[in-house]
Amino acid sequence: MQIALAPMEGLVDEILRDVLTRVGGIDWCVTEFIRVSDRLLPQASFRKLAPELDSGARTRSGTPLRVQLLGSDPVCLADNAAFACTLGAPVIDLNFGCPAKTVNKSRGGAVLLNEPELLYSILHEVRAAVPADIPVTAKMRLGFDSTDGALDCARALVDGGAAQLVVHARTKVEGYKPPAHWEWVAKVQDAVSVPVFANGDIWSLDDWRRCREVSGVEDIMLGRGLVCRPDLARQIQAAKRGAAVQPMSWEELQPLLADFWLQARRKISPRYAPGRLKQWLSMLTRSYPQAVALFAQLRRENDCERIDRLLGVEGRSVRPGPL
Repeated sequence: MQIALAPMEGLVDEILRDVLTRVGGIDWCVTEFIRVSDRLLPQASFRKLAPELDSGARTRSGTPLRVQLLGSDPVCLADNAAFACTLGAPVIDLNFGCPAKTVNKSRGGAVLLNEPELLYSILHEVRAAVPADIPVTAKMRLGFDSTDGALDCARALVDGGAAQLVVHARTKVEGYKPPAHWEWVAKVQDAVSVPVFANGDIWSLDDWRRCREVSGVEDIMLGRGLVCRPDLARQIQAAKRGAAVQPMSWEELQPLLADFWLQARRKISPRYAPGRLKQWLSMLTRSYPQAVALFAQLRRENDCERIDRLLGVEGRSVRPGPL
């Protein structure tokens, strides 16, 4: 069984990837999508969203990082994928799942699921351009507004050269509304010859067990569930081994919050750093009652030094350190 950390635009950046992968249980992670339109992007565009390329394409914990591209031009995507490999990308991942309206309007993400022939062309061109020893993978939804073409899309991606698929078990129109249709992951796995990862609505150990039973696949990708419960992957790995599961306590979470904040202070301008902390903290309220109280204290606070005091890191260096 493999567990992957999902790419989530504007949320799972290099700071949160670093913090979450150090908790344990995650086998690999993916960058936020790098948008490709009509040109070869400069090196800076890749390093902005994938600074781990300077560290062997691994997070501080040693977790491998994949570089994800989003676009609709097969040749341009192929050129950028090849360039990303020269920068150290060990795997190229292609995004056909993003439901954002702005992305779909510019022919990116889930809207391409209406064009399985184009999916094949993109995979074919990228696979041909990327060195043979570097896998090309893809993430998809079940369709744009219907599941009717889900299996055609999956086959097109694999026939084009995808070595692995992640299936977010909802259509674009369904967004993130429950339930996730895990039974469709089973149908996709039956239709293709490559490993398929189940993604969507895995918030707890019980969800994981149900997903495994319904989908029939072992491999999963965790997104919001892992952000809200940072040790979920570790819990699942322990349960898979038959080991006792001890959920992370609020007290154990405190060093993670502090480290996240100190990294945000170092890498993000003071104007935006508080917002990043509040974004994660608001998601933690789903799993930790104590996060509700802390979020209430921080909700309207934008002074970084006062936040330092509330988190108990006053006077500490803004450079990240070990947990």
